[in-house]
Amino acid sequence: MVLQGSTAVLHEHESAKKWPYIVALRNKLIADGTLAQKDGFCQFTKDAEFTSPSAAAAVVGGGSANGLKEWKTKEGNSSNELDEQA
Repeated sequence: MVLQGSTAVLHEHESAKKWPYIVALRNKLIADGTLAQKDGFCQFTKDAEFTSPSAAAAVVGGGSANGLKEWKTKEGNSSNELDEQA
């Protein structure tokens, strides 16, 4: 889940073209008003649930992403690192 008020890049990176699903998902979120342009970036206007951490990270980052490595705690630990510690 990406929370309301979170930000995302304004434009997709070149790597997004390899993943049409990500481009389509970003376009859907923009079309339904969940993701709105604001001051050179995009902002989530409401909470958005994703099917995987990687899908969320790819939408936020605008291209291919491994959500288990990209999402981090305030302390800088990735989801993958937290799983290894458990």
